[in-house]
Amino acid sequence: MRSRVWPLMRFLIKGSVAGGVVYLVYDQQLLGPSDKSQAALQKAEEVVPQAMYQFSQYVCEQTGLKIPQLPAPPKFNFHVHEAWNSGVIAVMSALSAAPSKACEYTKEGWEYLKERVK
Repeated sequence: MRSRVWPLMRFLIKGSVAGGVVYLVYDQQLLGPSDKSQAALQKAEEVVPQAMYQFSQYVCEQTGLKIPQLPAPPKFNFHVHEAWNSGVIAVMSALSAAPSKACEYTKEGWEYLKERVK
């Protein structure tokens, strides 16, 4: 019985996490305009270190362990808008060149095999 319950529990936990992530992305409109993504990134930079510190303090109190102080997170001067556009352009150019490159590599492979068989 135990062996059947554990995979089901794992599936439910993973599904819940995935569903939560999809809801968070939709709720925060992270796939929308880049200014909203930038605002969400700045909000996460402010909230996550405090939450990690509070969690580590809670773990220390409950377990009696001493967790060393984490170093401050690095500051990034990163604009999502610029990186997003360059990433989309790179992916689209690779996808548009993929059929011709696949044909080219196939021809090269056949020529190589013909030479090796002789």
